[in-house]
Amino acid sequence: MTYRTITVEKRGAADWLTLNRPDQLNSISLEMVDELSHYFGALFNDRETRVVVMRGAGRAFCAGLDIKDRQAANGPDPFGGGFGFQGHLADVYVKMRRCPQPILALVHGAACGGGFAFVLAADIRIAGESARMNAAFIKLGLSSCDMGVSYFLPRLVGTSVASELMLTGRFIHAPRALATGLVSEVVPDDQLETVAEGYVADMLAASPRGLRMTKEGLSLAVDAPSLEAAMAIENRNQLMTAVSPNFAEGMRAFLEKRRPNYIPD
Repeated sequence: MTYRTITVEKRGAADWLTLNRPDQLNSISLEMVDELSHYFGALFNDRETRVVVMRGAGRAFCAGLDIKDRQAANGPDPFGGGFGFQGHLADVYVKMRRCPQPILALVHGAACGGGFAFVLAADIRIAGESARMNAAFIKLGLSSCDMGVSYFLPRLVGTSVASELMLTGRFIHAPRALATGLVSEVVPDDQLETVAEGYVADMLAASPRGLRMTKEGLSLAVDAPSLEAAMAIENRNQLMTAVSPNFAEGMRAFLEKRRPNYIPD
């Protein structure tokens, strides 16, 4: 598929995915949803791509839904599981969580509504100093419980802060995002890429299976009903990674004080 609203730059085993509608602050059009759905859906069976970095071109990460694009739409809505455009866009966030590759979001400028949800659906978030994020849906007469925000946000910042942000639509800026644990770091905007490269290098230093199963295991453990359920997932993951030749290589490398030479698994 040829993309027009996003770009994907392959740097070894990492994809650098850029939302590429800078003149519209990377707002979400139907075409962008189609392309993101295709991209994240294909990752599930992509052995070569091990990490995804997601960012926005121009002055913002993503300003949310392109309302003009939706109003101008004159063709039939996508089926979206029976929910039309709503279900079609919602499925993108499901695919972001379902793909085995960790997603690192680099946030600068505005990340609003559905753009905020992209940030929340990532695994690691780094904010530029200009970052400002909000659940903009409630400002438009809608509920802020949209695109997974009611699921992701309380798990990241707690129910109290999530309630404040969702009930008011207020912006959370980079310093408070760091203080509440919403992001891992705040750096100058022009250093986002450099800082991200360090995270990518650290993740690619893990074994392929170990990295995938850590994302999967963490996602399952967050909603595990008990300690025993979480540990059952952990035990399963450790047994599955231990049978890989990469485990023996990792042990040898540790003892020999060198970087491991992992093979695809």
